[in-house]
Amino acid sequence: MTDHEGAVPAIAKALAKRGYATLTPVQQAMLDPALQTSDALVSAQTGSGKTVAFGIAMAPTLLDDGERFERAGAPLALVIAPTRELAMQVNRELAWLYEMTGAVIASCVGGMDIRSERRALERGAHIVVGTPGRICDHIRRNALDMSELRVAVLDEADEMLDLGFREDLEFILDAAPEGRRTLMFSATVPSGIAKLAKRYQRDAVRISTTAEEKQHADIEYRALLVAPSDRENAIINALRFYDAKNAIVFCSTRAAVNHLTARFNNRNFDVVALSGELTQNERTHALQAMRDGRARVCIATDVAARGIDLPGLDLVIHADLPTNSETLLHRSGRTGRAGNKGVSALIVPVNQRRKAERLLAGADVTPTWAHPPSADEVIARDQERLLADPVFDEAPREEEQELIARLVETYGAEKLAAAFVNLHRAKNAAPEDLLPVSLDPGARKGREGKAGDPASRPLTPRGDFGPAVWFSLSVGRKQRAEPRWLIPTICRNGDLSKNEIGAIKMQADETYVEIAADHAERFMAKLGKDRMMDRGIRVTRLERAPDFSKFTRGDDEAPRRDGPRMDKPWKGKKSGDGDAAERPRREKPFRERPSGEAPARDWKPKGRSADAPRDMRSVDDEVWGDPKPKASFGKGKPARGGDTTGQPQKKGSGKSFGDKPFKGKAAGKDTAGKPFGSKGKAGGGPKKFGKGNDRAR
Repeated sequence: MTDHEGAVPAIAKALAKRGYATLTPVQQAMLDPALQTSDALVSAQTGSGKTVAFGIAMAPTLLDDGERFERAGAPLALVIAPTRELAMQVNRELAWLYEMTGAVIASCVGGMDIRSERRALERGAHIVVGTPGRICDHIRRNALDMSELRVAVLDEADEMLDLGFREDLEFILDAAPEGRRTLMFSATVPSGIAKLAKRYQRDAVRISTTAEEKQHADIEYRALLVAPSDRENAIINALRFYDAKNAIVFCSTRAAVNHLTARFNNRNFDVVALSGELTQNERTHALQAMRDGRARVCIATDVAARGIDLPGLDLVIHADLPTNSETLLHRSGRTGRAGNKGVSALIVPVNQRRKAERLLAGADVTPTWAHPPSADEVIARDQERLLADPVFDEAPREEEQELIARLVETYGAEKLAAAFVNLHRAKNAAPEDLLPVSLDPGARKGREGKAGDPASRPLTPRGDFGPAVWFSLSVGRKQRAEPRWLIPTICRNGDLSKNEIGAIKMQADETYVEIAADHAERFMAKLGKDRMMDRGIRVTRLERAPDFSKFTRGDDEAPRRDGPRMDKPWKGKKSGDGDAAERPRREKPFRERPSGEAPARDWKPKGRSADAPRDMRSVDDEVWGDPKPKASFGKGKPARGGDTTGQPQKKGSGKSFGDKPFKGKAAGKDTAGKPFGSKGKAGGGPKKFGKGNDRAR
């Protein structure tokens, strides 16, 4: 007797044919006779077999105690999934589960040809599987007849609410008959799901499987602590070390997916991408490549990989930490499915350790904190796999005997073995050397994100640095060189830890760095022949320590300013050898021209006699050279104090800006008795703002 004896006969036969001798807890719960006519709100972890579970649950309602469906007409069941991939996966699962019932299953998925879907609905279908947006489109266009619907299933209901499909779900459920059954399946039951269930379900049975209490018992969680600059190298080593049949790498953005895909393609990995910017056809081909073995690594975003089920998926790598604990569990749930074992590896930069600890605690997961696999560990694992390769167990075929004898005679056993090893290694990417980090949580306490993260070892007193070699770097203070990025750059490019870096003397255009003598040769070897580091920094080895006595303030080393740095210093005229940006601006004092001093230039007004008294010349005359007084700004307003020239005056026309009139210099006003400035203008004395004074313009 098997576990699925209580299922509909046709469904039980399909389960037996598929090899389902034992059902998962959520699938077994669906066989309860009390659920055959009831609504249900089911919470079960990802990978627990929910698709088969609701397929079993809705069968009695659809078949009416029969074994086969009648001719297809209006749909009897509607299954709603959050993403295209999950909807297509549900379609495939229900196809074999209902194979012996003669069910016609139609899909309504965004990104596919809507005309083909409409024709399939017109021909008739027993079960429709689709995404919320596309189902709403068919309902609005009267292509999807909801009048005969008996069961509505919401798969991954919590994810659909997170993706903003609440209004679409409400529209679909409002269009369905009131007497239908509503089955909701969700990994968690937040308040939004509870409200939706209360509104659209009648006396729903709440089912929470016991497996939910222990999250992913078949998954080994590993938190791999790395230097921030080694994140991609750690992913490469993890993929090489585990050598999973199928692996998925989760990124937080589409740009990160594209970057890692290009990087891994160059490193000889069989990789495909899965992100929202791809078309449905491209995403389908990517998943098919994973299923048939043409690709072994899938790099995906969270939304694109929602609900996908890849056979033999043994490894999940979190290239970017998830945003919350639920996403962590969902990602990890892609592996360890149906009783299989899997590994979920979080790549944790040292400056994000606390965030990772909070995520793991929220998911109630206790990981193993460890270093990523080193290059030596990857090579050792390669050797183990090579020695255990099944190819050595195969007996040579008769037609190959002659060739084998010739190879042995020509090259010998040692050369043949060497060639076999080289061919084996050529198929795989070379492992990467990783910078050492400390697993001690207190070693970097309070220092996350500071300089030296790539060499984040427990800090020890330096004491006497010992023998050292000096190097010159072609970057200095003028190029905004700072220790907080210069030290990690030296560590990363020269394969050093910060304990092997001594004094750093930063000058205007050059920086001198002291490297421990035991590591100087390795430092130069890692830089290569061009002796270049990141950011185009050239490194030169010095024969002796530089003479720092010649570097004085104001010469090679600019004095530091106290206070905040100005982004845009004042560019004034220089006086002497001082720096204009360092000197505050001085106000030039006003100097009144002594009486009798000649003006700075000859002044001859245009349109007036040169003999006219100077004190009768108006400012307008001086500036514009026009003998006629002009209106200042308002239309029809004559110059104040001047001749109206026959133009009418309007009340309030003297206002120029806003509600207050502009108090400029008078045009035509007598300025006799007032001293002149250095440029011969009236009112050359100090100008004050206030009553009775003209405002300086």
